[in-house]
Amino acid sequence: MNVPQLKRFCREFPNTIETLYGEPYNFLVYSVGGKKFAYFKTSDPERWRFSIRVAPDRFIELTDVPGVKPARYRGRFYWITIVNVSSFPALYLKELVEWSYQRVFKSLSKARQAGSEANWASAPPPRGRRRRPS
Repeated sequence: MNVPQLKRFCREFPNTIETLYGEPYNFLVYSVGGKKFAYFKTSDPERWRFSIRVAPDRFIELTDVPGVKPARYRGRFYWITIVNVSSFPALYLKELVEWSYQRVFKSLSKARQAGSEANWASAPPPRGRRRRPS
């Protein structure tokens, strides 16, 4: 799986919002209900490195894999960074992204999970350029 395919996969989850944060942050964030479940770094070094939250037991397993490391500033919360997504097994990557999305989605209130527009509109708007898939 390459970067464009992974971006498309992240956008396909229900109610996902893709937000591009420019300088000085340089992140492309995927979130649901105002909570992020995955993001890309959009600048060098390690441009297009991909970060997601994983289960604690998988965190230990994955950080031993070459090309996978604890995410900067978020590693203590069980976030990992995959430096080169095209070298990571596609099916396993999809499984990890889906788990991260489901974890965030389940943490939302029942009203937000229902996805009503009134509840989504009450979420604080992220700083950056928003795109909601149609």
